[in-house]
Amino acid sequence: MKKVAIFPGSFDPFTIGHESLVIRALQLFDKIIIAVGHNAQKYGFFSIDARIEMIRKIFENNSKIEVDYYEGLTVDYCRKKNIYFIIRGLRTSADFEFERSVGQVNKQMERKIETVFLLTSTKYTPISSSIVRDILANGGNANQFIPNKINIVDYMNK
Repeated sequence: MKKVAIFPGSFDPFTIGHESLVIRALQLFDKIIIAVGHNAQKYGFFSIDARIEMIRKIFENNSKIEVDYYEGLTVDYCRKKNIYFIIRGLRTSADFEFERSVGQVNKQMERKIETVFLLTSTKYTPISSSIVRDILANGGNANQFIPNKINIVDYMNK
């Protein structure tokens, strides 16, 4: 049986930290679905379509990566796709506290689901989508924080 995991998030935008986490997680799983979720509490800087296009371009030569979109609860998406592993990256202790709570609630809602926490590589710890969005919103160059296959400016008006 193949081990399939979901890496859910808004990925607004997808950063080199996200990319690193996915590459490292491929050592643990046979397939990873990067699931771009609609978060009603967040205003999207990039359109959902632009985010999906970016991520697909980053992993276009990797058959072990699939990119999808979903709305609603991650646990419901997992049930629908028969996925029982959720990958979450941890940059800080605050991330851990938040993600631990979400993971425990997911486990209560679906006992088969396991959340797998991976620590962010030290060099990527300060990088977040929020910081990248702030740089872009203020006219800065954020390309050093985005995977090499992407020129973030190309996606600004999509």
